[in-house]
Amino acid sequence: MIEKLKDAGLRVTPQRLAIINFLDGNTSHPSVEEIYKELKPEFPSLSMATVYNTLQTLENAGIIQEINIEPGKRHFDPNPYPHCHFFCRSCKRVFDIDLGVEQVEGKRWVSDFWVENCYINLMGKCNSCMKSND
Repeated sequence: MIEKLKDAGLRVTPQRLAIINFLDGNTSHPSVEEIYKELKPEFPSLSMATVYNTLQTLENAGIIQEINIEPGKRHFDPNPYPHCHFFCRSCKRVFDIDLGVEQVEGKRWVSDFWVENCYINLMGKCNSCMKSND
């Protein structure tokens, strides 16, 4: 991620580095608030605006992707490549789901349409929440 940041001509600041390190390999799809809460103790001068702006910058550079899956919350995924997500309405966790959407992007798919982006979000209950409700 750091190389991608440099390749995009962006400075590697301590806050950006902390956010990148937090996201690197993170599959929990954290929200702005979760990232801020996690990093604030280590970076007391960190503001919510800095986290938001850094995430926006990383997304614009194609390093991460924003997931609009939970109403009122913005989640971020360090994997910018096409894949689907599942949102558990019970525990509020977000999971990666492989449904082969990478085969859709960049192709003429339906009629005369060229697919540039494909976002598929599934919602329901995860297996853990289904078992705990039995």
